[in-house]
Amino acid sequence: MPIGTFTAGNGLKGISVTSVMSSYFAPATRLYYAIGACVGLSGGIKVYLKCSSGDPDASKAVSCFFACIFLIVTATILRSFCL
Repeated sequence: MPIGTFTAGNGLKGISVTSVMSSYFAPATRLYYAIGACVGLSGGIKVYLKCSSGDPDASKAVSCFFACIFLIVTATILRSFCL
C-alpha cells in the first residue's frame, strides 16, 4: 500500500473537533468572568478594610485586585483569538 492512503483524508474529523472545542469557549469565558468577579470583589473589600484601618501595607490586597483584572483580560483575549 502506498503511504498516501494512510494520511489522506478530507478533514472532517478536524472540523468536528474544532466545532466541539469552540462550543466550550462561551461557558469557559463565563466561568473566568465569574471567578474574576469574586476575586475582584474580595480584593476590593480587602483593600478597603486595610485602608480604612490605617494599615500601610496593602500591597497583598492590591495584588488580589490586579489578579481580577488579569483574569478578565485573559478571558477576553482568549475568546477573541479562538472564536
